[in-house]
Amino acid sequence: MRWVRQGLLAFLLVLVPALAFAAPFAAYVMDARTGEVLYQKNADTRLHPASLTKMMTLYLTFQAIERGQVSLDSVVTVTAHAASQPPSRLGLRPGQKIELRYLIRAAAIKSANDAAAAIGDYLGGDEAGFAAKMNAMAKSMGMKNTTFKNANGLTREGHMSTAHDMSILGRHVLYDFPQYYNLFSRRTADAGIAKVANTNRRFLDAYEGADGIKTGYTVPAGFNLVASAQRGNKRIIATMFGGTSTAQRNAKVAELLDLGFARAPGKVTPEKPEPPAVLMANNDVAGPEVTGTSIADSDEGEDNATPVAEAKRIIVALAPDTSPRPSKRPGVGRDKRAAIEMALADAAAPLDPAAPAEVAELQNVNSVVAQAAQGDSPRPAAAPRAGFVQVSAPQPETLAMIDPVNGTDDEIAQGDTDPTGPVFVQSATPQPETLAMTGAKRNDTVILAALTPPAPAQQKTREVVARASSSGGRNYGINLGKYASQYAAERALMKTALMESDTLGDALRKVATRKTGYEANFVGLTQQGAQLACARLSARGSDCTVIGP
Repeated sequence: MRWVRQGLLAFLLVLVPALAFAAPFAAYVMDARTGEVLYQKNADTRLHPASLTKMMTLYLTFQAIERGQVSLDSVVTVTAHAASQPPSRLGLRPGQKIELRYLIRAAAIKSANDAAAAIGDYLGGDEAGFAAKMNAMAKSMGMKNTTFKNANGLTREGHMSTAHDMSILGRHVLYDFPQYYNLFSRRTADAGIAKVANTNRRFLDAYEGADGIKTGYTVPAGFNLVASAQRGNKRIIATMFGGTSTAQRNAKVAELLDLGFARAPGKVTPEKPEPPAVLMANNDVAGPEVTGTSIADSDEGEDNATPVAEAKRIIVALAPDTSPRPSKRPGVGRDKRAAIEMALADAAAPLDPAAPAEVAELQNVNSVVAQAAQGDSPRPAAAPRAGFVQVSAPQPETLAMIDPVNGTDDEIAQGDTDPTGPVFVQSATPQPETLAMTGAKRNDTVILAALTPPAPAQQKTREVVARASSSGGRNYGINLGKYASQYAAERALMKTALMESDTLGDALRKVATRKTGYEANFVGLTQQGAQLACARLSARGSDCTVIGP
C-alpha cells in the first residue's frame, strides 16, 4: 500500500506542473490571396509567440538587404549578448566574425537563438534598439496586439503576440519578399560553421503543398506554428499557438489548412497586403562596415556594437515591376507584314497537339535575346525587334554573326513583331560544340538559331545565329537544378533569363533530359560570366551551380 501511495505522489508531482504550464490554444486561418479570415479561435488573445518572433527579425533583415543598407556578404561580429543565448543555437562565440547570409539561414531554418540575436544586435545596435524597430514595423503592419522585446522570441515579460497578428506577419513575409521565401522550405542549409536542418521538415514533408513558414516552442508558449500551403490557385495561411507536442501541433495545423482549402473560394481577385509605411533609415545600421555582394526555434530543440557613421551602400539589382512596350516602328505596311507572317507560318513546324497549352505558349515565347555584333562595329542605338517561330531542322554552323536584336516577351506574346528585323527560330537540335562541351545527347533541348524573312531574288538574305558560341573561352555554364518536367525546367530558365538579362543575355538556355528529371542549364558563358551570374542568383535566394568544361 505504501508503494502505491508513493507511486501516486510521484505521478502527481509530474502531472500538476505540466497542467499548470499547459499553454492556451489559439488558431487563425486566412486566405492568403485576400487576407480574408476563414476560421479563428482565441485569435486576438495575447500569448507567447516563441520563435515565431524570428519572422519579424528576418523581415527587417530582408528589407535592409533590398534597400542596400547591408549585404548578404556583410561580416557580422558576434556580440557577447548574442553568443550567450540558450538553445537552440548555431554555436556562435563572442567576437566571432560570420557573414550575414549564414545567420539568416541559421535563424530561419534551425531557429538558432544566437543567430537571431546577432542579427538584431547588428541591425539595431543592441537588443532594445532592434526591438524598437520590430515594434514600429509591427504597428505599421497592423499587428495591434503584439509587443516584441527581443529578436529570437525567448520568453520575456511583455513579449507577446496573437495568432491573428502572426498570420498578418507571415503574409507580409510571403508577399513582400517572395525572392527570399523559398528559404523557409529548405530542409537543410549551410550555415557557415555547421549544416543546419529545418525544424519544420516533418510538416513540410507530410502536408501536400506546404512550403513554410516558421515553428516556435517554449514551455510557456507550447508548440506554435505559422504554416502556409498552396494547392492549385488557392494559398492558405494557418497559425496555431499552444500545441502539446510537435506531432499534435502538426496534425492540428493540417486540419486547419484542410478547413481553409475547403472554405476558400476557387476564384478570387488577389489583393496583396499594402507594404508597411515604416522603413529603416539609410544610416540606421550598426555593426561592421558592409564588405560585399544566397540565402537559403528553436527554441525548437525540443527545440556593444559600435554604430558606424554611415553604412556602405550596396545596391542589389532587381527586375523592374513593369516593362512598358516600346512604340511600334513606323513604316511597316499591312501587306508586307501579312506576307512575312504567312511565310513564317509555312516554315513553322506544328506543335504537338497533346502538349499542354502552357508548353505551347512557352515554345512560342522565347526570352533569350541575341547580342552578337559583327566585327568591332558598335551596338546600334535602336535595334530591330525579333519574331519567333518553331522549326525542327538544325541550323547551319557557319551562319554569320551580325546585327544585335532587341525585344521583349511581352511584345512577342502579343504578336507585335517587326518583319523588317531578323526572325528568331527555335530548334530542337543542339549545336555540335554545345554537345561536346556538356556531353549531352542529340535529344537535349533548347538550341537557338535565327534567320530573316524570305527576300527577293536580287536581294542578299541575312542570316543570324542567336546562340552563344562555346569558343573563345565560352565553355562554362550554370545549373539551376533538376525539375520534374521539361515545362517546369523551361519555365525556370525563362523566369531566370528575365530576371538576370544583364548577366545571361548572351547565354544559351538548355534543358537536359536525365533519368531522374530535367536539368535547367544556361551554357555558352565565360568562367567569369558564369560565376557572376551564380553570385547574383544566389543573392536572390536561388540555387545555382557553375558548370565547368
